[in-house]
Amino acid sequence: MDHGGAHGRRVFLRAVGIGAAVVGFDAGSRAWATESDTAEAADGLPRLDGTLLTDPAALAPYAEDFGHLVTGRTPRAVLLPGSVADIAAMIRFCGPRGIEVAPRGQGHQGYGQAQVEAGLVIDMGPLNAITVDPGGRTVSVQAGAVWSAVLTACLAHGLTPPVFTDYIELSVGGTLSLGGLGGAAHHHGAQVDTVVELDVVTGTGDVVTCSPTRHADLFHAARAGLGQVGVITRAVLTLVPAHAGVRKYTLTYTTLSAFVAAQRRTVRDGRFDWLEGAVAAAAGGGWQFQLEGAVYFDATAPDDQALIGDLGGEGSPRIEEFDYQGFVDDLAPAIAYLKSTGEWYDPHPWFEMFLSDEAVESSVGATLATLTPADIGASGLILLYPVPTARLRAPMLRVPDSELAFLFAVLRTAAPDADARSAAEMLAANRALLLKGQAVGGTVYPGGAIPMTGDDWRLQYGDQWSVFQAAKRRFDPHGILTPGQEIFPRG
Repeated sequence: MDHGGAHGRRVFLRAVGIGAAVVGFDAGSRAWATESDTAEAADGLPRLDGTLLTDPAALAPYAEDFGHLVTGRTPRAVLLPGSVADIAAMIRFCGPRGIEVAPRGQGHQGYGQAQVEAGLVIDMGPLNAITVDPGGRTVSVQAGAVWSAVLTACLAHGLTPPVFTDYIELSVGGTLSLGGLGGAAHHHGAQVDTVVELDVVTGTGDVVTCSPTRHADLFHAARAGLGQVGVITRAVLTLVPAHAGVRKYTLTYTTLSAFVAAQRRTVRDGRFDWLEGAVAAAAGGGWQFQLEGAVYFDATAPDDQALIGDLGGEGSPRIEEFDYQGFVDDLAPAIAYLKSTGEWYDPHPWFEMFLSDEAVESSVGATLATLTPADIGASGLILLYPVPTARLRAPMLRVPDSELAFLFAVLRTAAPDADARSAAEMLAANRALLLKGQAVGGTVYPGGAIPMTGDDWRLQYGDQWSVFQAAKRRFDPHGILTPGQEIFPRG
């Protein structure tokens, strides 16, 4: 069943807000040429199904992202593709001319990862078709579709993707380029581990269908590949049966060691279908730790005592019930509130890193000893939860050499008031945390805002660095794709 998509009649490129059609690119002036220009040297643009935005007012939003930390990277144009062929044609056009290209889903990146100064941003939003195959228990999704739409389409067939990020108004292409972590990852891996096939437009403009057995080198480099080797345009994902209800348990601990011990026990015996954890300011100072576990069910509710009776904790556990869709999208009310107050639009210097099982207590404990609520901001949040590294099979999603990898996320908000830490201070603190994490074998989950050098990226990829380099050279020989990451500087 098809749930939408972008179908545009073949039109000539026309800039929004400008009367004259954009007909080419003048390499000398590094500017788009219109039909009113007389520059004979202008290179003619390909005919497309979609629209090219060049008006400054239309371009301005693409110089910002969720992080609101990197500004001034205004693109020269934004493509609203009417087809995958549009993306291929524009990449073929941009490559030899050295015009950098970045795909953008919902712009939820934290540090300019989908921005490109004086280049081309491809807004993937128009490519959002979703086709469910109930018999094969798969869904074919164009990269611009958001996960909430995928969930709705799949639930109509009693099915669901097995792994969701906490916030589901993100694009499929965006999270697959990053990895896609969530509370069900300890059973199913990251979202990239549920992919069985991809369509990718490489840096040469070739449209390639790849899988573990077909063009496997591209498949493995594109998943969690941060957009470096190609633009993901479609993914086929595995599905699992969806349950009707969810019971969620929140247990509170006063010490980090007790909290981590309970998480280790639950992730190893697999008693919860979904497992995360949070660190919150405790009344009177210090920190408290919250284990969050959930079980999916249909007619028969789970046995609370069997699930949490041996996990200890302080006080009475909080037990909540949701329908499945409401549970997956349970952040929606909080985010609506943050948007209503304007806090959603404050700078977000997020820090996200994987720590090994062996290092997690000492590293997190040392960090918390010097951290205050002001260091994360009024609407900030700290997450800490484990995933078995054997479940994380995509080679470009880098994790420590350990049985368990703990995602440690300090999700800071730099609110614009006198008592708040500045965004620059928070970025500096993230850099300091990076160095401490690297010293104990930690790796970055690279969707946040951590200043990184070339040496940091080489350390990040370790024994996969040469593989990643080779894939970059092969699939993006002009070096134009997703420059905002600054992994492979041009020249």
